Amino acid sequence: MARWQPDGRRRLQDAALELYGERGFAEVTAAEVAAHAGLTERTFFRHFADKKEVLFGDETRLAETIADAVRAAPAETSPMDAVLAGFAALSESAHARRDRLLRRERIIEQSSELRERELAKFAAWTGTLAEALRERGVAEPALVAEVAIATGRVVFHRWIEADRPVPLAEAMREGFAAIGEFVSSTVDRGR
Repeated sequence: MARWQPDGRRRLQDAALELYGERGFAEVTAAEVAAHAGLTERTFFRHFADKKEVLFGDETRLAETIADAVRAAPAETSPMDAVLAGFAALSESAHARRDRLLRRERIIEQSSELRERELAKFAAWTGTLAEALRERGVAEPALVAEVAIATGRVVFHRWIEADRPVPLAEAMREGFAAIGEFVSSTVDRGR
């Protein structure tokens, strides 16, 4: 593969998924990922700070996609429906990349270092979402964001592992409905 071909970032991500999947994250160097992509190690580090980031490099953009959709939801939209709009904004691209996301998920599951990095990603997403909810005037933005991200994580894991998944947006609606039912039944029992 010629070094001048476009989309070096994507080529590096594809090479990392392949090599990490075959040999394990800890056993692969950034130089090996770059060589497998037909690029130099220097090019690797122009795109990613380290070999973990090749799996997490899109996280800020994804968090902002969710937050932008939350901000764009009509003012009368409930906080959770606004959050659902945020997750729905990722649904189509996630469905198109499901196989790739599943491979990524399996690599992360095998490494405590990557699982820790994944938790840091979700903490950052929670902060970004809380800020968008605060801008909407939500009374408890941090609480809503924590519940939303936790629910989204569980639903995403179920969706990625499903043999015949429904669209991610539909799975999210079902997951959030289950949380709503749980909260309602808990409140009702407390009266």
